[in-house]
Amino acid sequence: MEFDAVIVGSGPNGLAAAIEIARAGHSVCVLEARDTIGGGARTAELTQPGFLHDVCSAIHPFGIASPFFKTLPLSQYGLEWIHSTACLAHPFDDGPPALLYRSIAKTSATLGIDARAYEKRFSPFVRNAQNLLAEILAPPIHVPRHPFLLMRFGLNAIQSAQGFAGRHFQGGRARSLFLGIAGHSNMPLDHSPTAAFGLLLAMLGHVEGWPIVKGGSQKLSDALASYLTSLGGQIVTGTHIKSLGQLPAARAVIFDLTPRQILNLASDQLPPSYRWELRKYRYGPGVFKVDWALSSPIPWKSRECLQAATVHVGGSAGEIAEGERIVASGRSPERPFVLLAQQSLFDETRTPAGKHTAWGYCHVPNNSKIDMTERIESQIERFAPGFRDCILARHAMTAPELEAYNPNYVGGDITGGVQNLLQIVARPSLRVKPYTTPVKGLFICSSSTPPGGAVHGMCGYHAARTVLSTILHHRAVRG
Repeated sequence: MEFDAVIVGSGPNGLAAAIEIARAGHSVCVLEARDTIGGGARTAELTQPGFLHDVCSAIHPFGIASPFFKTLPLSQYGLEWIHSTACLAHPFDDGPPALLYRSIAKTSATLGIDARAYEKRFSPFVRNAQNLLAEILAPPIHVPRHPFLLMRFGLNAIQSAQGFAGRHFQGGRARSLFLGIAGHSNMPLDHSPTAAFGLLLAMLGHVEGWPIVKGGSQKLSDALASYLTSLGGQIVTGTHIKSLGQLPAARAVIFDLTPRQILNLASDQLPPSYRWELRKYRYGPGVFKVDWALSSPIPWKSRECLQAATVHVGGSAGEIAEGERIVASGRSPERPFVLLAQQSLFDETRTPAGKHTAWGYCHVPNNSKIDMTERIESQIERFAPGFRDCILARHAMTAPELEAYNPNYVGGDITGGVQNLLQIVARPSLRVKPYTTPVKGLFICSSSTPPGGAVHGMCGYHAARTVLSTILHHRAVRG
């Protein structure tokens, strides 16, 4: 059977690309190597029966804010967002935590001396968030509809997170909160443009929140897949593509894969110059992840942490920055910055009655095999004495094990490649249309294309629009 488009990989971007092409009336088939769809948005019983753990992504500020997802009737296909009272808690050794709420004023009230500075810095971006988000999540080369707004954001975003926090905040609470949020960049926090991640994620918290998916992240993937099949799209699981010759006939092939896998699949079809560009594409640090089945909620010293589905466990701004610097130098920190989620506090479908789960990871050097379980749990115990006494079972994954689970996580890098200034523009190579390759009919839609990592589907959407405007355009006109 021949299709208009075949997508290799069923992550959120692959499914998004398939949906956009199917919505335009074209035939689509998605091929997935594993027995379940979802890529980085899957859920499984990793520890004990009845305990549902998000295997990779867990918290979805980009998912709920995605301009593309907003156009889809996903609630009709089982997607339900759940919001915790606070988006994020950041505990300290002494005193109450800093808290990120939907309300800027309520957030500012937890930041002490920097309350007014925080509100002044974020209010203009939050007021214009929808216009700004559309610009940020667009391909890097485009004519901005709101150039002055984008320029204002860009002048702040291009800074390092440490530089931005040092310039605008006087106290440790706001600096620590901001650097913790910027830590999602998976980059050293004295590097540009890590401030962009702190600004964007905090802004999304104030506009859309940092929700979880009821029943687990798999439900988001399932909703996308169900909507795709309602449009006539096909999904085939358990099909590991090792060469282009295995693919069904199609006018367009779209890879929800990183450059390394594309080289493995299609190296003989790509010109030498493009192969060179893909080979020099850089991947960032990996992650080490632990899931816990718990007998009770985490016993935080600061009970306010129970308001948030996400907790940043790292202490002061200086500690967080030092931990990320150590990772970038190729070593594993003794006191890692831990990004933790406690979904079962807000979603009772995740566990047996009265029990709980927790999900956490820290950054490690790419492809590190070091077991960070003890260091991660020590950090949590520091802010939640008695945490270890709550553990019923745990499941850990090293960086290589994460890559074995999802080959797009090269060396454990969950962001699809370093997101520095060069690889924001040249992602994965310097092309006017970054979703194309030099080979007619071959395209890329993974997080190794703009706008990069996170569960938002925008890489897939933009790739699909490129396919529709080139390979499939003439057929649509004739139809």
